[in-house]
Amino acid sequence: MDPLLEYHLAQTRRQFFGQVGLRAGSIALASMLGRGFASAAPAEGMIHPPMPGLPHFAPKAKRLIYLHMNGAPSQLDLWDYKPGLKDYFDKDLPESVRNGQRITTMTSGQSRLAVAPSMFKFQQHGKSGTWVSELLPHTAKIVDEMALVKTVNTTAINHDPACTFVMTGNEVPGKASIGSWLAYGLGSESNDLPAFVVFTPSFPPESAAQALFTRMWSSGFLPTKYTGVALRGQGDPVLFVKNPPGVNPGDRRTMLNALNQLNEINHARVGDPEIQTRIAQYEMAFRMQSSVPELTDLSKESKATLEMYGDDVNRPGSFTHSAIMARRLIERGTRVVQILHRGWDQHNGLPKHLRNQVKDTDQACAALVMDLKQRGLLNDTLVVWGGEFGRTVYSQGTLTKDNYGRDHHPRNFCMWMAGGGVKAGSVWGETDDFSYNIVKDPVHINDLNATILHLMGIDHSRFSFKFQGLDQRLTGVEEHHVVKGILA
Repeated sequence: MDPLLEYHLAQTRRQFFGQVGLRAGSIALASMLGRGFASAAPAEGMIHPPMPGLPHFAPKAKRLIYLHMNGAPSQLDLWDYKPGLKDYFDKDLPESVRNGQRITTMTSGQSRLAVAPSMFKFQQHGKSGTWVSELLPHTAKIVDEMALVKTVNTTAINHDPACTFVMTGNEVPGKASIGSWLAYGLGSESNDLPAFVVFTPSFPPESAAQALFTRMWSSGFLPTKYTGVALRGQGDPVLFVKNPPGVNPGDRRTMLNALNQLNEINHARVGDPEIQTRIAQYEMAFRMQSSVPELTDLSKESKATLEMYGDDVNRPGSFTHSAIMARRLIERGTRVVQILHRGWDQHNGLPKHLRNQVKDTDQACAALVMDLKQRGLLNDTLVVWGGEFGRTVYSQGTLTKDNYGRDHHPRNFCMWMAGGGVKAGSVWGETDDFSYNIVKDPVHINDLNATILHLMGIDHSRFSFKFQGLDQRLTGVEEHHVVKGILA
């Protein structure tokens, strides 16, 4: 919605006439605003209603769970099987492959760019015959549920701008995240939990972890009520939601009623939509005092379900616990859940550290998809897994048979999607023999974002928000397309 229109829709009758008077032009404007207000009326009883006119068409997916592996997983060691590379071990990367493309300053000063084939074994799995690394024994079991995209690419070559690009469609900070866009456009089916929830779980202690910035789940230029709510893994899941000692729910309700009246008075005076956001957030916090404890109580989960997720399922703050929380949240009506797992930046010691990262996440990722399927939720829940870019075929630092590192590589990397509307058991795109260049079916990160919106029933080219004189879109101003080849 246009911020100016939202401002006028939120105005009181007295405030409106006090500002515009009774001139003929103002009467005409009042008529138009009246029609807009009628069309914007929220659905009965919904705290987070969708925008008028959304979704644009019948969605395949109603919810999104985004599993972001922060730091860039190595596509060569997990998904992009290149058996011919064993013949190139410790040979210089051919200039015809690099073709003058930029590389980071972390390896540009090396005397050689020595090719480092993956030391891990690959095997075909499922009816689809998808090649999967031995590092992913659990995820290998769900390949027939997923669409593996091998040719995702980005223009960003360093972590912060690349992560910002993946989550907001732009390298420049200040844009709205994909979760905020979906919360803004589609709202939520829950009145007691946020529309958009974020987890930042623990990671192996020896991992090289990049910093996480809140812009990855920020609403940017959208109203602040669409910012993701981060649930903590230690202590209270949400800070300051609990009543302090000596304050009972009745006292809290009385205090909020008085505070809301003061905010309504202020809103009637200045008409700032953010005051309405403040009121709504206070009310949501009050509801979460009862909904969050119920959400985090796993005592009613079956033994079989808990065992499927793994040993860490009862350890708050772990990736595994976050995964089962994601399922419980979308069951209760939350629209978007984002899990950001750090530590995937392996410039050296990759075999050891990649093993640790996968051990921390593999079983839980597979269990989440299987759990959703068993409950009949996978058909209309979209699960996305991936990082911000890929890794180089050449080694950063010293190369040996059992140890190597890999630098940043934005030209191609792998992501997978499962669930609502995805062509199960499919593989999209091809890279060259060095997993260095795309040779078939490239997928820009904003093509992937356009595809996610499409599966959620949104035409990305029609989904915009006026800010600083520009119709802002998740997919930017350049032309991008839905990847129809991975749609069911």
